Amino acid sequence: MGEPIELLSAFDPFDSPRGGAPPRDSHRYLLLDVFTQTPLEGNQLAVFTDGRALSPAQMQRLARELNLSETVFAIPPRQGGDVRIRIFTPTVELPFAGHPVLGAAIALGTALARDAIVLETGAGLVPVTLRRGADGQASGWMLQPTPTFGPYEHEAELLAALGVERSGLPVEAYSNGPLHVYVELESEAQVAALRPDMRALAELEGVGANCFAGARGRWKTRMFAPALGVPEDPATGSAAGPLAMHLTRHGRIASGDEIEIAQGAEIGRPSLLRARVAGPPERVERVEVGGSAVILARGEFLLG
Repeated sequence: MGEPIELLSAFDPFDSPRGGAPPRDSHRYLLLDVFTQTPLEGNQLAVFTDGRALSPAQMQRLARELNLSETVFAIPPRQGGDVRIRIFTPTVELPFAGHPVLGAAIALGTALARDAIVLETGAGLVPVTLRRGADGQASGWMLQPTPTFGPYEHEAELLAALGVERSGLPVEAYSNGPLHVYVELESEAQVAALRPDMRALAELEGVGANCFAGARGRWKTRMFAPALGVPEDPATGSAAGPLAMHLTRHGRIASGDEIEIAQGAEIGRPSLLRARVAGPPERVERVEVGGSAVILARGEFLLG
């Protein structure tokens, strides 16, 4: 592992929009679309490339101002990684989330011309390998924290809120920072037709409700988390790894199989995620999630 990145001295991802040096109260960010190769699709993400001057309260308020699924703030590392990141939804800070990690890795790694980067998160170190294709498209694979799992105790309330009678597989909860619960439906069309009761879902505090259907290497999913300020997420990287683990544990796929996960079409943000797990079904040892991202725009907040 290389020396820790000094965020401001190592790179300047763009010139000041007004020219010259930025004012002292300037806080710059990049806007990305993650889990897509197409601008204006995928899951939006803001990455503040140097968050050292911001308090946690300011970070939360900026995330609320932008109102994206998540906003990332890069700060100096403390535990041997290259960069530490803090991840906020519009309402809460998360220890880990998938598309913020992948997007931040691509944004920072691209600026630094790196083919690998290790991000410090609230859930530990997350290594990300990066690739840039001949067409300039950037992609990466992250090694996610291996989730813990168990039965979900509020299954009846969850199914009622989703408007679903039953799940094809046991309704189980997986935690890798966020808490994701999985409900298998009979068909992709049934997933697309879901119209959940958002108020009832919001009462299931801190839960991401994941509904999925598919077979073999291709799956469709939708994720609802109104309690976290995200009614429906366009692409949920933190849920993709546990989904592959859930499918492996229950024999829908074999260990080592790579799956594609389509998400976001119902809210106009089609996304494509990839996931795979390694190790025996009863003791998964490695969880990886991959995808692409495009840097779409740049901005600057003036808070002085």
